[in-house]
Amino acid sequence: MKKHNFSAGPCILPQEVLKKASEAILNFNDDDLSLIEISHRSESFVNVIEKARSLALELLGLENKGYKALFLQGGASLEFLMVAYNLLNKKAAYLNTGTWADKAIKEAKAFGELVEVGSSKDKKYSYIPKGYTIPEDVDYFHCTSNNTVAGTQIKEFPESNVPLVCDMSSDIFSRQLDFEKFDLIYAGAQKNMGPAGATLVIIKEDILGKVERQIPSMLNYQIHIDKDSMFNTPSVFAVYVSMLTLEWLKDLGGIKFIEEVNNKKAALLYAEIDRNPLFKGITAKEDRSTMNATFTLTDESLSETFDTLWKAAGINGLNGHRSVGGYRASMYNALPLYSVQVLVDVMQELERIKK
Repeated sequence: MKKHNFSAGPCILPQEVLKKASEAILNFNDDDLSLIEISHRSESFVNVIEKARSLALELLGLENKGYKALFLQGGASLEFLMVAYNLLNKKAAYLNTGTWADKAIKEAKAFGELVEVGSSKDKKYSYIPKGYTIPEDVDYFHCTSNNTVAGTQIKEFPESNVPLVCDMSSDIFSRQLDFEKFDLIYAGAQKNMGPAGATLVIIKEDILGKVERQIPSMLNYQIHIDKDSMFNTPSVFAVYVSMLTLEWLKDLGGIKFIEEVNNKKAALLYAEIDRNPLFKGITAKEDRSTMNATFTLTDESLSETFDTLWKAAGINGLNGHRSVGGYRASMYNALPLYSVQVLVDVMQELERIKK
């Protein structure tokens, strides 16, 4: 029996996607060749990456609206650098809401002046800053939609006249947003879309070409657009699995459908965290992530018992990030509601033992 996978990333994937992907490793398209053996220039794979890019735009409602979808490499960590290389001419604004936002700020500082418009570092990133002002004279504003480490999520994005850039690595395709508000979105595939190795970038092409510096070819978005994500050999397997996952999501009913499921999962778990006296949430309630629920025990002496219980129930990946501690239940798109119920049952079992 497959375990209930609450791992923060690489993420849980749909069973049907895993099955198709495993079959493709042995024999792709009945060509008697493995997916990871074929040329990335072959018609078979070109069809895959074109479909993956098309599905990404379709699911986000950005088809024929001036956006391009790219599958690159290097994860979100390379995007911290690429965003600044391509967009930061003189000054940029950043919202610091967690570990990854902090890393993005560190990379961008090498390219120009940075304005940190808000930060929740003072309380270990347990909330999302509110009431900040984005300067009108910046080249772009950067934020991180969901924070896997602390378990917070931006619920409302700011209105601004400057380009909006967002790292959506851990909640891409999980909820409905007005995606046309964003000029550039990037997301590592391994959080909610596929295996590690590919990074999705959605970019409004008209924001490019405005910096004065010379950009190295491998880091130049325009070159990747012109080459249809084929400037260098793409991560063939990661792109293929991402395509399968996007097909799976479309067949389910798209983002509208999966958002309803995700809200049910989050509501079920947070209700138990708030009801059960043995647990407490880590983040501000109004900023709780639907993807990553973080919590701790109110009595640390129960940790060994609780750990034994959830492991015996077939639960995987529940330990919190090393910088935060406690527990973290990552409830990505492919995690079934039943798995959350199993975790809630274990939490209630601990309560019965305690009594």
